Amino acid sequence: MSGTPFRLAPLDAAHDRATFDSGSAPLNRYLREQAGQDVRRRMAACFVALADGQRIAGYYTLASASLLLADLPASIGKKLPRYPTVPAVRMGRLAVDRAFKGQGLGGALLADALDRASRSEIAAHALVVDAKDESAAAFYRHHGFIALPDSPRTLFLPLATIRLADLEPPTGVGIASCSP
Repeated sequence: MSGTPFRLAPLDAAHDRATFDSGSAPLNRYLREQAGQDVRRRMAACFVALADGQRIAGYYTLASASLLLADLPASIGKKLPRYPTVPAVRMGRLAVDRAFKGQGLGGALLADALDRASRSEIAAHALVVDAKDESAAAFYRHHGFIALPDSPRTLFLPLATIRLADLEPPTGVGIASCSP
């Protein structure tokens, strides 16, 4: 860890989920009540940023998904094979505990999710998110995500752009990964 304030790990039963408070009841409830089941059933992978041992400072989930080729902007869709769907990775949830907001942890978790998705041996064209509100959509647009033309709160980022982008966490935010 060497002075890194957060350690990233797959969610497991030893992590203290009870005290997590992102300010969003649905995101808190998901982590406390559903995330473990989704991981066990292989419906989603959940990664947590840990502070002070087992305290969860933030988390995100990843799962396989697809986008309809017809839903993508024409400028992107015309460059892809004519399959009806395009493989993708969905980041279903991203949340930061109130005590850790304003430290760049959300951006660092997003960078880790993008890196993880782009390094996967399973083919996927993009990371896709469904923003819960306009503030969340603005966060993703700030990080280069593109809104689907007919669904402005569904945004995606082609994974090919990840290799070209600088994915370092925001200045001062350190995450040490302890997962593959």
